[in-house]
Amino acid sequence: MTTRTARCSCGGLAVAAAGEPARNSVCHCLKCKRRTGSAFSWNATYAEAQVEISGEHSAYTRISDRGSWVRHHYCPECGTRMFYEIELRPGMVSIPVGAFADPGFPAPAVEVFGERRCAWIPELAPLQE
Repeated sequence: MTTRTARCSCGGLAVAAAGEPARNSVCHCLKCKRRTGSAFSWNATYAEAQVEISGEHSAYTRISDRGSWVRHHYCPECGTRMFYEIELRPGMVSIPVGAFADPGFPAPAVEVFGERRCAWIPELAPLQE
């Protein structure tokens, strides 16, 4: 079984994920764009039992574009957002794929908020909402 480890910028917080994600998605919502500082976010979602967290982390809870809560966990030293939980997916943990620093990570299979995609980004067919 493959285990991938995501790390924050300073190395103080690590999130290990065993096996393949239950969901591998990109999101074009405005809050994800703000969170990542990028044109979209790319996230891998795992069952809690697949995830092991090592190191200190702080949390910030916000309301999503759909009106439910999202709890982001980040390194208190460097500020890197390392994982998050979504009210609509109990028992699941999402990890920004960039934190794995793995160019071989499988391509996303789900796209959400495609109507908010930047005009210069082509539709990521055959992805679907």
